[in-house]
Amino acid sequence: MEACMDFLDRLDRDISLKILTYLEDPSDLLRASSVSRSWRNFVIVNGLWKQLCLRMFPQLSRVSHVFGLNKVSTKELVEAGSSYSKERESLERDDRAYSLLARACTSSIVRDCILQPISVSSTDNYPEESINNTLQPADIVARRVSYWLSRGQSNPVVTERLTYKLADEFCVITEITIRPFLAYFQSGSPLYLVEAVRFRMGHPKGPMGVGNDLLSDSYPVSAYEKFIWTYTSQEFPMAQESCLLKFKLPEPVLCVGGILQIELQGRVQRQEMAGSLSTRMSYVQVMGRPLSPTFGVEILEPSGKFVLKIKHNTLVKFQTQPSIPSADHFQRRRTYFQHILSIPTILQGNLVDDIDEIEMSEEEE
Repeated sequence: MEACMDFLDRLDRDISLKILTYLEDPSDLLRASSVSRSWRNFVIVNGLWKQLCLRMFPQLSRVSHVFGLNKVSTKELVEAGSSYSKERESLERDDRAYSLLARACTSSIVRDCILQPISVSSTDNYPEESINNTLQPADIVARRVSYWLSRGQSNPVVTERLTYKLADEFCVITEITIRPFLAYFQSGSPLYLVEAVRFRMGHPKGPMGVGNDLLSDSYPVSAYEKFIWTYTSQEFPMAQESCLLKFKLPEPVLCVGGILQIELQGRVQRQEMAGSLSTRMSYVQVMGRPLSPTFGVEILEPSGKFVLKIKHNTLVKFQTQPSIPSADHFQRRRTYFQHILSIPTILQGNLVDDIDEIEMSEEEE
């Protein structure tokens, strides 16, 4: 019987590393690390899970260190003997943490991540027209029209900011949905829109309370300065439509600290009676994947770095989001696997047969 040859033993380390960094799907890297003990060790020593996570979420470059449970068996410790070191322990801890993180960021269920409003730049009539109303999906609540209304301004370029605390201090944000307010009780049923929106994510500089002083009247400069923004999106033009407007981020963003701010730019609608330019919003929704209770973070000030904490050594309460892959998805997967499968065989001078059968079995899974 012909012995199987591991291509990691035959190829230069840099070539092997280059091949495995083509694996962009966490499930593919998980399969690769399960091939054999040597493959598993190669993934750990070269930090492939961490590299994958950094490509997915550049925000992870601010991780100071990983803190949490180690998954090192007694057998591994005995086999390693005196060669087992703190460096190896750190590598295995990182491997475990980032492998869990990569899978959680791509497989957990997507849901609304807003917990509560923290502050607002202005409110015309508090509490009847407060930012709290933007959490209500219904147009009418308790027999009252539900919306947030800013103070009127003569200058159309004055920006309004709505700041929210998310349900988790560590989560992946994918999409923000906004419904502008349609004032059907005013002459002509005007739609209160802005020209563009922009989103920021970050964390407080320190502990802060949520009080009426930040939710009702003018937005003090000191309140804005209480946050450190680690992500700022592009400007998204707002469609002139009376419906749920979805703003999908170009790439999912890892929010560290659990604070999200919506910046509304360019007023276009005047108040019927006052004649000043105002902004009204009916509903706000932030869609993403909360990463607790498996993960937590600890912000290290003043550096802005953070500790990535593993609270559980397995994924907890994560559910796979159901989806129907498109024809383009299957074609991309076909091309991707053809490329991955061909690299090692070309380098070894062999040919791969029945690629279609391999792909079909992957699709059926």
